[in-house]
Amino acid sequence: MAKTTTPDMTAMFKDVMGSFPVDTAAMEDAFKTATSLNEKLSTVAIDAAEKSTEISSKWTKETLAKLADMSKAKTEPADYAKAMTDFASAYAEVTSEHMAAFAEVAKKVQMDTVELMMAAGKDMSEDAQAAVTKATGDMTAAAKKATAGK
Repeated sequence: MAKTTTPDMTAMFKDVMGSFPVDTAAMEDAFKTATSLNEKLSTVAIDAAEKSTEISSKWTKETLAKLADMSKAKTEPADYAKAMTDFASAYAEVTSEHMAAFAEVAKKVQMDTVELMMAAGKDMSEDAQAAVTKATGDMTAAAKKATAGK
């Protein structure tokens, strides 16, 4: 009676997988692109937060200065009404200036973010194309090598 041997599937699987090279450089490039994008987006966000804080601080200082003027003692009762009117008028003017400044910060953040996303999309597309091209070449070479060995 002939003895049959069970093929070693683990060894065969290792041989097959070893014939198809895996390029980790593509993953590293993708990771570097992603971390670079995150760094740039963080910089945009931090700059916007700094500018917004400066605007808020300036607005608060101007408001407090105008409140100090308004709260000074007056000699005539009508002067209090005038001081309130002057404060309200000045506050409305300052409010529109500061809201415009906040809008400029938001506009810059939006423009910078769109620019970064477009650049990152281009970089990621180029990285993906290079990885696919290299993987295709590697797979073709491995397939040729495997078929030539038979």
